[in-house]
Amino acid sequence: MAATILDGKAFAGGVRARVRDQVARLRADHGVVPGLAVVLVGEDPASTVYVRNKGVQTVEAGMQSFTHRLEASVAQADLLALIGDLNRDPMVHGILVQLPLPAHIDADLVLNAIDPRKDVDGFHISNVGRLATGQKAMVPCTPLGCLMLLRAHLGDLSGQNAVVIGRSNIVGKPMAQLLLRDNCTVTLAHSRSRDLAAIVRRAEIVVAAVGRPEMIQGDWIAPGATVIDVGINRVLRDGKQVLVGDCDFAGCAAVAGAITPVPGGVGPMTIACLLANTLTAACRIHGLPEPAGLTA
Repeated sequence: MAATILDGKAFAGGVRARVRDQVARLRADHGVVPGLAVVLVGEDPASTVYVRNKGVQTVEAGMQSFTHRLEASVAQADLLALIGDLNRDPMVHGILVQLPLPAHIDADLVLNAIDPRKDVDGFHISNVGRLATGQKAMVPCTPLGCLMLLRAHLGDLSGQNAVVIGRSNIVGKPMAQLLLRDNCTVTLAHSRSRDLAAIVRRAEIVVAAVGRPEMIQGDWIAPGATVIDVGINRVLRDGKQVLVGDCDFAGCAAVAGAITPVPGGVGPMTIACLLANTLTAACRIHGLPEPAGLTA
């Protein structure tokens, strides 16, 4: 039986619609309009397109969008000064510094300069620590999107045996923490794990975030498992560049119970969850009830 395809693009559209509705109510009932500030340093083509899409979707959700474009040669002190201004700006509820940053800038210093309440990427050390200790935190967007997809498809995740492949600070580690919070039994595996295929075969939930094209093979997947493929890799195929995930889609889909495609799976959820986090941040900053169904 072929796997159910978890359509992240359609699900993200639903998330954005819920955000838009709750933003409208927030404006009408409390006079609060969430604002998202995005800082782009340099002119990396992929980052430029991504930032543009964020701005468009922010406005479509009824929020205010503030984009700050800085030269790649900007001094670290000037970038930190801008972040300080945004921290103090009452119109801004979310701050995102687009990564990667130029080599002369200390990315950790910059990310930790953001007010943790406005850290809609969930990268500030305070939010990382809060998530790890089970406290209320801003949660990284991609893991939050994965969790939403899993909850929507499986319902209660309690007792599920989950394997996360990849230990990055952006996806792997926070994903494992979120699954633990939902009472899964979690294994955090990586490229140096011994007999990785055997580890994956025991899982009812597989989250692949290792950054290696089509590394996860179909015979690694337990029949009926739910596979969330976070990978976005460009490979040359028949003379053309195509996007593939960290899983061999055809092989895994033949065995899995459900799987996200690449593209069209986890990717669209990232910006949708960024909007959700901005709404959440605005509610928390103003002491208002958090948006239902849009947080971890």
